[in-house]
Amino acid sequence: MHIAMKNTKIQQKYDMFVAYFEEHMPLAGSELKFRNPYELLVAVILSAQCTDKRVNMTTPALFERFPDPESMAASSVEEIYTYIKSISYPNNKAKNLHGMAQTLVSEFGGVVPDNLEDLQRLPGVGRKTANVMMAVAFDQPAMPVDTHVFRVSNRIGLTKNSKNVTETEKTLVKHFPQEVLSKAHHWLILHGRYVCHARKPECEKCGIFNICDYYKKKQLSLQLDK
Repeated sequence: MHIAMKNTKIQQKYDMFVAYFEEHMPLAGSELKFRNPYELLVAVILSAQCTDKRVNMTTPALFERFPDPESMAASSVEEIYTYIKSISYPNNKAKNLHGMAQTLVSEFGGVVPDNLEDLQRLPGVGRKTANVMMAVAFDQPAMPVDTHVFRVSNRIGLTKNSKNVTETEKTLVKHFPQEVLSKAHHWLILHGRYVCHARKPECEKCGIFNICDYYKKKQLSLQLDK
């Protein structure tokens, strides 16, 4: 009985989260600029520990030079580096992009695969990147967990003391309705990017403070200090 009531309370939090963002951010999506799955894959690989704004400044010239996997595969790590040197960790990312393009050409006919298993066979593509591709490129229900999603979901209380991104992903997938799962990923990212900052969350601007565990603890602490 106690467990059932607890689970119902958690689900109510998810339902209220979805209701708020469906009303206030119904068209949430990626802020990366791309025209096809190949360009999205390149942009997501570049976005690791780098801002989308910086990636979007870098990719136009990169895509002009390498409009498809074949052209990137036929190039070299050194040349790719010259186009992405303003991005964080350009050496590793140049190697990953070159390896990714070569694998796409040699094993997948230059076509970006549309399933998690094959996507993760590509150099530079882990589970998070593969999930982004599934959600954004192929419009499949998926929950990529990046630093924003991990932080915000724990802070709000959508997840409880998740130790890693895998635990967080499983919990979010369990509670969010499948039809909004991918959009919920964007809601969490954008909320973390523009409101629920890591160091100084702007609680006064937050529309979901009423369901936020962090906000409740903050208010309680203020009351005890008086």
